[in-house]
Amino acid sequence: MKTRQLLVASMALVALTLSACSGNSKNTASAENTEVQTAAVMSVDDLLARADSLVGQQVNFQGVCTHTCKHGATKMFMMGSDDTKTIRVEAGKLGAFDTKCINSMVEVTGTLVEQRIDEAYLQNWEAQLKAQTAKTHGDGEAGCDSEKKARGETGNTPEERIADFREKIAKRKADSGKDYLSFYYVEAQSYAIK
Repeated sequence: MKTRQLLVASMALVALTLSACSGNSKNTASAENTEVQTAAVMSVDDLLARADSLVGQQVNFQGVCTHTCKHGATKMFMMGSDDTKTIRVEAGKLGAFDTKCINSMVEVTGTLVEQRIDEAYLQNWEAQLKAQTAKTHGDGEAGCDSEKKARGETGNTPEERIADFREKIAKRKADSGKDYLSFYYVEAQSYAIK
């Protein structure tokens, strides 16, 4: 009888130990899931929605590459859920992007940068146009269509683009008191075609 009581007590002790261990493993799994979620790859949509709070930070995101620049593929444009959600990615130290990225899902790790367009920026652009020293990007004076789409531009000439920016700055100042536009891009540290 004593042996039986000892056996039952031992089994109860083992059961308690196992349940305590399984409780700990659940906590560990929860912690691991949280870490995985934290390190999860963002979508382009999520990145753009949180951009103002992520400036200067390393980000990891993915989207469909819709375009690489024809002049050396030093820039690529990645689309989110639709073509109104686009972000520019600069190759920087990587040199250039593989043109196989186009129409592929691409994962990028890099630093998010904010570019501000304000009146001083626009006046400098106008001065460069007048002196004919303005850098051109894309085909013709209208600029790169992918860049314009990413920034929501509607103008077809530099002068129309500048006027468009001034109009948007005035609207933003009236709405939020900010006298500049924010555009975001990523300086890539690495990328992979998925």
